Amino acid sequence: MVRGTCEDQPRCLARAHQDSTAHQAVSRSRGRRRKYVEPAEGARTTSHGTSGTAWAAIVLAGGTGRRLGGVDKPGLRVGDRTLLDRALSAVSGAEPVVVVGPFRPGLTGVVQTREEPPGAGPLAALVAGLAHVPPTVREVAVFAADLVAVAPSTVERLRGALRDETDADGAVLVDEHAAVQWLIGVWRTDALRAALPDRTAGHSLRAALGRITRVDVPAWPGEALDVDTPEDLARVT
Repeated sequence: MVRGTCEDQPRCLARAHQDSTAHQAVSRSRGRRRKYVEPAEGARTTSHGTSGTAWAAIVLAGGTGRRLGGVDKPGLRVGDRTLLDRALSAVSGAEPVVVVGPFRPGLTGVVQTREEPPGAGPLAALVAGLAHVPPTVREVAVFAADLVAVAPSTVERLRGALRDETDADGAVLVDEHAAVQWLIGVWRTDALRAALPDRTAGHSLRAALGRITRVDVPAWPGEALDVDTPEDLARVT
């Protein structure tokens, strides 16, 4: 994921939001290129149809933090909150919220599950999480639990892009280097289920999600920042 140098992530995001009047994203569908232009703030309706639960969320929280000395990466504190708390805050409007990873006794208000076998990787974790999403749910947000600056506005923009691009089945952030952030995305549930393999061994998350037609939403400065190394952690603490 993107590396950032902003010392005050919320302030940087607020400044970027004020300075920007529109964000563009490119979706590739059957060889065509289409531009998605985000509507002006306040222009969107909150209606998402008349049947089924609007959206669920899966937070992948099984990272071992090997490059950080084996620490519980989602449990790392940045400011006054853990990285997992930040991810959960971003998806707070979802029902249900499924957290995939080691059991956390103090974690309430979510469904907790584990990939099989434990440590099998993000694709296995996504499959395990999706098993707890009811069939009536139309959209699923899929987020990593090591993200510093994601917020409810991240989900709103992704869901808005997916709603506006009716022939796309997913919406993901892309960073300033045009790198797709596969674990900051929203997907139509049926398309997500269809894209995942029955057996995850030998398959990658990127390959599975890459089969889905998507719209790419540019990240605000620092929005895709994650923590993988001690240097990453030093930048944000």
